[in-house]
Amino acid sequence: MSQPQKDRPWIIRTYSGHSTAEASNALYRGNLAKGQTGLSVAFDLPTQTGYDSDHVLARGEVGKVGVPICHLGDMRTLFDQIPLEQMNTSMTINATAPWLLALYIAVAEEQGADITKLQGTVQNDIIKEYLSRGTYVCPPKPSLKLIGDVAEYCYTHVPKWNPMNVCSYHLQEAGATPEQELAFALATAIAVLDELKPRVPDADFPALCGRISFFVNAGIRFVTEMCKMRAFVDLWDEILRDRYGVEDPKFRRFRYGVQVNSLGLTEQQPENNVYRILIEMLAVTLSKKARARAVQLPAWNEALGLPRPWDQQWSMRMQQIMAYETDLLEYDDLFDNNPAVDAKVAALKEGARHELESLDGMGGAVAAIEYMKSRLVDSNAERLNRIEAGETVVVGVNKWTEGEPSPLTSGEGGILTVDPAVEANQIAQLDDWRAARDTAAVDRALADLRAAATSGANIMGPSITAAKAGVTTGEWAEVMREVFGEYRGPTGVSRAVSNKTEGLDDIRAAVDAVSDRLGRRLKFLVGKPGLDGHSNGAEQIAFRARDCGMDIEYEGIRLTPEEIVKAAQENAAHVIGLSILSGSHMPLVEDTLSRLHDAGLGHVPVIVGGIIPEDDARTLRELGVAQVYTPKDFELNTIMMDIVALADPREIAAE
Repeated sequence: MSQPQKDRPWIIRTYSGHSTAEASNALYRGNLAKGQTGLSVAFDLPTQTGYDSDHVLARGEVGKVGVPICHLGDMRTLFDQIPLEQMNTSMTINATAPWLLALYIAVAEEQGADITKLQGTVQNDIIKEYLSRGTYVCPPKPSLKLIGDVAEYCYTHVPKWNPMNVCSYHLQEAGATPEQELAFALATAIAVLDELKPRVPDADFPALCGRISFFVNAGIRFVTEMCKMRAFVDLWDEILRDRYGVEDPKFRRFRYGVQVNSLGLTEQQPENNVYRILIEMLAVTLSKKARARAVQLPAWNEALGLPRPWDQQWSMRMQQIMAYETDLLEYDDLFDNNPAVDAKVAALKEGARHELESLDGMGGAVAAIEYMKSRLVDSNAERLNRIEAGETVVVGVNKWTEGEPSPLTSGEGGILTVDPAVEANQIAQLDDWRAARDTAAVDRALADLRAAATSGANIMGPSITAAKAGVTTGEWAEVMREVFGEYRGPTGVSRAVSNKTEGLDDIRAAVDAVSDRLGRRLKFLVGKPGLDGHSNGAEQIAFRARDCGMDIEYEGIRLTPEEIVKAAQENAAHVIGLSILSGSHMPLVEDTLSRLHDAGLGHVPVIVGGIIPEDDARTLRELGVAQVYTPKDFELNTIMMDIVALADPREIAAE
């Protein structure tokens, strides 16, 4: 009897990049040797937001959440001894996607590659950045134009490359319900297709539709998540067929990669995260109809800090065991004609269609950014309320919290740390690069880039020329800022509507009492110094503080310590809260405290939240930080009472 024909496994990736291009290159080559079949590049925040490593906003952020890429030399080092013509590379990059793709193409050409054979993806989804991640540069309309430039260029010159990954991943991280995740992502795809349709002949448009891919999130409710993926398949097919007239089914296929949920990874009992990651992977592999084309898994300890190579290897082995040891790939879809699955998929599609109609009525995704942002803040607040109330069980967090210490976190704490000298070395190499390049060639390339952007021409060709001339990431992005302007996204807090009432009466009374003693309403300033765009925590703190009756000052992301201190002076803040999730808490908090002291505000209590190891938390308290909160501190009402106590003049007098 013949054996059943196996499907090919999905592309196995790990999302990685840190400290330097040299160190990241060594990690990539090591992972490929261990059986990884594609690369997924994480860039640091300065690279994502269009700043060179020596910019004031880059301080403390260089090499922390990814690899710094300032110029062609960095990109050349990153892919040293990795033949790009044979590789499938995903680059998680959005605002600066045209530039990073230009650098990638330039390196591939240096290697002698035929760029028509390059395979991979740039995320290139700037719309979700306004909603959830914050690594935007320019306003929405010109950003949509840049997405179109990349897609149009790739269609002509790099036909096997996916020019956009519509990214719903961070929508779920920001609190989206499955229906919102479906609708907001599909509305983004519609906006992009509307931008692209006039750019190519009608006969070629279906093939261009076929190059648009998606990058999704799979959470712990794996039956719902699997049904969500089946709904994505059906809705995408429906949109391409009915809205755009794409007749050929091969161009209507829903192609997606996935990173399973990081939001649900816990600092408490982190070994439990292994099971969470495995269960979440099932949602995107069990159903053949809705199986991911590429999977990358977080490491068990990402709620603690950067994973080590061994941690990434453990996640990779999980994929390999599923793909090669089980019989999963030998069978057709296991869920076809299942009444429970069919009913759930139908309900998700109905909810998503209703949300899409609302967005269409507002003028589409670009016009509805502020609405979508406020909806995400609302949904995330409801999610946190359920965890606080114990309605949503999180094992080890709000139930079964007692347990044995994890041997996995002994010694170095089970995480990778980035040497502070990395930033200084990167800046020194950047100075050397600038000194060695042909300044006249750089000036000509920047002038041509500026002219293309100003005229509305496609910027990809001039960007590749600029990459080869030695232009830096910051210089490229500065041209985009000059021509298209700079954007500050909505916080979503002012428009969000809270249904939270339980447990707030006592806090509201305490806020009123302290405000009376202060002689005015308790003023709480929430600030996000540096380039970290993960604003969910800061938004929820500001949202709950507003519900408790505090006077809130929250201007959103990407502030310098100098700007935060100035805001504290102008608003006469009683308490300052800093949120930093990028691992850059030490230099940014130290700078803020120093500036507060110099401004005569050293008496104002400062609290800090983020992914902060205990050793760092101890040091921050020694520096004068009043309270340090990490993901394990999920009870927002407790934090609210801490703020009230810190602002109480009676408590201050007693000290």
